[in-house]
Amino acid sequence: MIIPELPAYLSSMGGESYKGWIIALFTLSAGLSRPFSGKLADKIGRIPVMIFGASVCFLVGLSYPLLHFVSGFLFLRFAHGFSTGFTPTGTSAYVADTVPFAQRGEALGIQSLFGSLGMAAGPALGGWIASIWPIDVLFYAAAFTAIFSILILIRLKESLQEKVPLKLHLFKLEKNEILEKQVLLPSTILFLSVFSFGVVLTLIPDLSTYLSIKNKGLFFAVFTLSSLGIRLIAGRASDRIGRVKVMRVASAVMVLAMIAVAFATNKATLLGSAVLFGAAVGMHSPTTTAWVVDRSLENYKGRALATMYIFLELGIGLGALVSSWLYNNKPENFKIAFLFSAGIAFLGFLILIFIKSDRKNAPVLVP
Repeated sequence: MIIPELPAYLSSMGGESYKGWIIALFTLSAGLSRPFSGKLADKIGRIPVMIFGASVCFLVGLSYPLLHFVSGFLFLRFAHGFSTGFTPTGTSAYVADTVPFAQRGEALGIQSLFGSLGMAAGPALGGWIASIWPIDVLFYAAAFTAIFSILILIRLKESLQEKVPLKLHLFKLEKNEILEKQVLLPSTILFLSVFSFGVVLTLIPDLSTYLSIKNKGLFFAVFTLSSLGIRLIAGRASDRIGRVKVMRVASAVMVLAMIAVAFATNKATLLGSAVLFGAAVGMHSPTTTAWVVDRSLENYKGRALATMYIFLELGIGLGALVSSWLYNNKPENFKIAFLFSAGIAFLGFLILIFIKSDRKNAPVLVP
């Protein structure tokens, strides 16, 4: 809801040179929190981890109007990242716990479908709210949506079978608890893909303004809607023909999408590129998550998913920083930034060409 309005909001406080940090700080804290959320999801349960993330989203959302200065805003962007550092880790692990192995891709496609519905409605609704009321109303509205998440979560049955009480020593990480080596390959592919996502989140609001598109959330709504149906198709296809084959198509479409954005000159061509971008994201999301769970050890799903999300945040954060640096608030640099992003996505496609096996075996339980 709030992302499309944040670049202009930061500029209104005199922080236009920090636009790249809007996404980068968010993803930095999310990435730093992932090893902890993964370990806690495997130890104390999936639901407490999800509730913590939603609670952070609520509290930070209420705080934006209170810290109306550049350093305060940047601090809140960092703090806000803990919401996505925890909730998605617990959610994906919960889904993986509760569905049959043979339908994992399809189930994770359904999960990402509902995430996409929120991502489609959020920017469009946020843009509408910001066009009518002061931006503080937008922050409050975004914060209170988290309350509904919490109300749902407290009624769910925990899926982790063997839980331990929350104790201080659980926050101490051993070296092998930071990253799960089993899933480094799909996580690397994800990194190369979501670099483009960081570019889009950072530059599309300014590009929309440059092309005289009043609602800066329109691109986000279109690409999210275009990803909805294909998520289920991609998830089912990956269950049948393999994760790698679907990922190859997704990476190729991502390259085309970034090239299309680079050469967009009006509203119609920009929204056409949003359709391509949405198709790529819709194929990547459930397929990568299923591939990661396939390769994870049964009682370390949380750690494996946390590793995937660390690479996701790293990709988005670097995409935001690099694109902000390439753009440098000069419209003539839009093309350079998006073509660079297309090149990064193409590296992922090249790696996938040389992968012959998904290693799609049922997870192993270790003592």
